[in-house]
Amino acid sequence: MKKHFLTRIATLVWLLSIFHVTMAQNGNSNSTITWKAQWITAFEQQNETNNWTAYNKTFTVEEVPDMALAKIACDSKYWMWINGELAVFEGQLKRGPSPTDTYYDAVDIAPYLKTGDNDISILVWYFGKDGFSHNSSGKAALIFDCQATGFELLSDISWKASIRREFGTAGLPLPNFRLPESSIRYDARLGNFDFTKAKSNTKEWGRTRSIGKPPVTPWNKLVKRPVPQWKNFGMKKYENERTFPFVSAGDTVVCKLPYNAQITPFFKIEANGGEEITLLTDHYYGGGHPNVRGEYIARKGIQEYENLGWMNGQKVYYVIPEGVKVLDLQYRETGYASEFTGSFDCNDDFYKRLWTKAERTLYVTMRDTYMDCPDRERSQWWGDMVNESGEAFYALDPESRFLTQKGILELIGWQRKDSTIFSPIPAGNWGRELPGQMLASIGYYGFWNYYLNTGDKETIGKVYNGVKRYLDIWELDKNGVLVKRMTDEDSKGWYWGDWGTNVDKDLLMNEWYYLALKGYKNMSQLLDKQKQVNWADTTMTNFKTAFNTTFWKGNEYRSYNYKDDIDDRGQALAVVAGLADADKYRTIYKVLKTQEYASPYMEKYVCEALFLMGESEYGLRRLKKRFQPMVDSKDHSTLFEGWGIGKDGYGGGSTNHAWSGGGLTILAQYVCGLYPLEPAWKKFKVKPDLGGLEFAETGNETMAGKVAVKISKNKSGMKMELTVPNRSEAIVYIPIKEKTVIINGQKVSSKEKEGTFKLYTLKGGYYMIEAK
Repeated sequence: MKKHFLTRIATLVWLLSIFHVTMAQNGNSNSTITWKAQWITAFEQQNETNNWTAYNKTFTVEEVPDMALAKIACDSKYWMWINGELAVFEGQLKRGPSPTDTYYDAVDIAPYLKTGDNDISILVWYFGKDGFSHNSSGKAALIFDCQATGFELLSDISWKASIRREFGTAGLPLPNFRLPESSIRYDARLGNFDFTKAKSNTKEWGRTRSIGKPPVTPWNKLVKRPVPQWKNFGMKKYENERTFPFVSAGDTVVCKLPYNAQITPFFKIEANGGEEITLLTDHYYGGGHPNVRGEYIARKGIQEYENLGWMNGQKVYYVIPEGVKVLDLQYRETGYASEFTGSFDCNDDFYKRLWTKAERTLYVTMRDTYMDCPDRERSQWWGDMVNESGEAFYALDPESRFLTQKGILELIGWQRKDSTIFSPIPAGNWGRELPGQMLASIGYYGFWNYYLNTGDKETIGKVYNGVKRYLDIWELDKNGVLVKRMTDEDSKGWYWGDWGTNVDKDLLMNEWYYLALKGYKNMSQLLDKQKQVNWADTTMTNFKTAFNTTFWKGNEYRSYNYKDDIDDRGQALAVVAGLADADKYRTIYKVLKTQEYASPYMEKYVCEALFLMGESEYGLRRLKKRFQPMVDSKDHSTLFEGWGIGKDGYGGGSTNHAWSGGGLTILAQYVCGLYPLEPAWKKFKVKPDLGGLEFAETGNETMAGKVAVKISKNKSGMKMELTVPNRSEAIVYIPIKEKTVIINGQKVSSKEKEGTFKLYTLKGGYYMIEAK
């Protein structure tokens, strides 16, 4: 409870700071919208890769203001101490909101100030290279701009700087090319962290030089950080805590983490000097390629060190030379500032463990962006993100929505002049379009699902025109289905449908296109674009007819040139998209009982199709059959990229891939039946389908408040416990076959029907429902 409360307070402070900056930029506060500070760098700066530069300023405060909002930006990360107290642990988002612009942080520094003399130190890590998650500016620099009532602190040439030569780059193998981060080598004989302490001696530090006031190249427009600062869990002891001190025998010390987490390892030792210590996790080769590690060269005496570049894994390996006295080993966990407020329970332990692993996988793949995996790539692949963002609305508190919002704005912010969009972004060394993932992103399960859960009309308005521009590049052939826009070998794109074999890519593209049209139609209705509503409606009607005429073969869907075995993904997505009508369900169901080619990514849609076709019992059986090996794995707290590890994996075999967590959404949305009908959960559906389970329950904090449901069945019927927020209403689906419905002790009836269900509308409150 204490951790939850503190996180809420920290998030509230961040939200207030964002509001403060927004109001200032709208001219509604005393703060000026003008950046007075200058971008500065060390006078001798050469912008080499993996550069670490510290900046320092002493200043006087006559009276501590109630709020002192500092706007801070750099390329690429920073740590900030004020009067010797850590104020920010790893600030700054990877660059950038567009191909040219840069994010900045808004941090209230008032709690760290005191009357009289003050001291600020900021350590900046300049990656100095591109990656799949970062677009390097090419220059190492800092800007700090704090303008408060009666107080200003601005970066300028009066600040001092020191390029920290104790930081270097670890030797081969280097991190794979997807990562902008380098493996850090720290030589304690060349420096220390004393500059972070209050009243540190920086007299020998060098001058700074100014590069100009914003907006100035190469950072250009500065965009406020749309997500909170990381949640800092503080230093923790390992699960297999050792007795300290001990003298290393030269063996690798293996320290166990409670789960797969984003961590920075720490140690305290006594050494003779010159000994080399290596720090890495069991995910160093996660996904099949070298990732990040740390190296440390000891000085003589007692010393402690925290490797500031985060890594992830289940275990941390300390390779410590013989004779070094180890005084302590700990780690710091950091992560996105959101809480696990969602829950799930049922009578089958497998699905409970699936939920737990799915939410753990989701959390470890959240930071600067949603990531496919936190080791090999740390990249915002939008196909993965569609699944991840959907899971977050059932597993995490509403603060998680800001990471989805950021991704949406970035995707359109990176749209090219030819109207194509691509991911991962932000990126400096990737530019190929994955058309299926792009259609998924802008469509019903991507942008529209974000709106439905949040009610954020403003963001939809910002990206709406970009969505239409992308849709407009797609053309239809003489039969009324998609013209194939690229080949598998196209240098500008990657015609990817899914991992695995027997992928009918052309079929999948047409289905994702229809879902994109569905999302665009809803957006057009939201924004009162009636002409575009009509266009989308007509296009969808004609396209559905053409799709079925062209691709339905009587016993399956199959595209023009596809010659391989029946693709289960393509059959399922036709159902999910609404392209396949109910008269085809029995045939498609037979296909899904025999074909199992979908990856864990697309298996979510296969299971969803089975529920939509009324085959929930088999849907859950298939979900269990396919995911059982990874859920049962005792060596992993997260879900895999493929169905196994090594030869059974895909694309390198990551063991922490959040695209595999779609089962979490199935359990909440379909088994327990919770789904928003109106934006921000003002109205939501409760249509449970236990699929052979005896009971199931779920709940989470939504934008409207706490939503929770528990369903159980017995020989006489079903019972339900339902919590509806005061600002919301629930539409409860009760099977017509249940003749008697009792709500909170009162027998009730309903004339409203939908298919084989009676519908009951319930306002805010707690309800006990019995149907028999």
